Amino acid sequence: MRIKKFMLLFMSLFLLTGLVQSPVNAEAKGAALKLGINDKVSAIEAVSVKDTYYVPLRSLADELKWTLTGLADGKIHIAGGTGSLTLLNKDGGAVLKDGQTVPMSTFLQDGKLMAPLKVSAYLGYSISYAGDKYLLRVKDGSAKLSDAEFTGKYAAELKPKAPVAPATPAKPAEPGKPGRTVYLTFDDGPSATTGELLDILSKYDVQATFFMLGNNMNQHPAQVKRIAKEGYGLALHGVTHRKEKFYASPAAALGEMSGANATLKKLTGASTTLIRTPYGSKPYFTKSFRDKVLSQGYHLWDWNVDSYDWKYKENSDRIYNTVLDQVNKLKASKTNPVILMHDQKATLKVLPRLLEKLKKDGYTFELITKDMEPVNFWKDKR
Repeated sequence: MRIKKFMLLFMSLFLLTGLVQSPVNAEAKGAALKLGINDKVSAIEAVSVKDTYYVPLRSLADELKWTLTGLADGKIHIAGGTGSLTLLNKDGGAVLKDGQTVPMSTFLQDGKLMAPLKVSAYLGYSISYAGDKYLLRVKDGSAKLSDAEFTGKYAAELKPKAPVAPATPAKPAEPGKPGRTVYLTFDDGPSATTGELLDILSKYDVQATFFMLGNNMNQHPAQVKRIAKEGYGLALHGVTHRKEKFYASPAAALGEMSGANATLKKLTGASTTLIRTPYGSKPYFTKSFRDKVLSQGYHLWDWNVDSYDWKYKENSDRIYNTVLDQVNKLKASKTNPVILMHDQKATLKVLPRLLEKLKKDGYTFELITKDMEPVNFWKDKR
């Protein structure tokens, strides 16, 4: 009995630290495994990278009803199961509820943020693994089937259809390539059609950063909460979007950003340091304005690709060609595109076509974070 308990504890520790080996069966070695969740086989595929299984974080969260909250510095707070944790950037690890930091890496694959399956163990779930039966399963107290019953019931579904080459690179890589990482941004929201916009982004597994107006956040609080819950980037665009009010003085500009931040905090519990000024920072956001606002810890962002969706509206072909022309020019200098679009109904028509093209051309999509060097017209690196 002691030996059996020791072996169970030994396997649990392996699971928790992400050291469970890939299947030794020659047919399945290096293959992706279908993830079992409680008493069903999900559509999620777990990929083995350096002997750790990774899954798309958003898909796993949807299946297990977790709440994902994107924080201002690019971190993601995860609440679900019987606990919570904060996932740090890339190889930064995760901060548990008790303040302990544990090793954990993330990376992008086909535009999806991949996280180790062991994240579920820290939220109170148990993980079952049996390489010879192609079993990888996450369970909570609602699971009725034993692992033997589960593999017996779903043997045909669990078995990989064909050999798959080992995942590369051997360890989580820096996402994207120079000039091939897109920072997609939306101004002026939220709006009555933000939900449709988020549905499109979710369908294509695309990350985006939202520069939101305080007045619009108050009018559409549910949309703000959804943006935060689904892990998109939170950023500020002021309150009024009225030139004579925002640029009345440096104090007025700071007041609008602080007011918008207070609204964001009230609705989501999160605040941000990322800002974009109305109509862009030139020519109005001069040094006196920047000194006043950026000294408070804000980071100024403009763009290097203007979609002109605010100008061309329903002319989708014009918007599409305008974006691609500018993106292609940036490719030569290996400059990552920061694309300006707007949270408006007209943009919904062209967005799917644009995302399909950029993904086909090998671009990945990431969130803007406070740790990045800002892209702005003044080249102000604060």
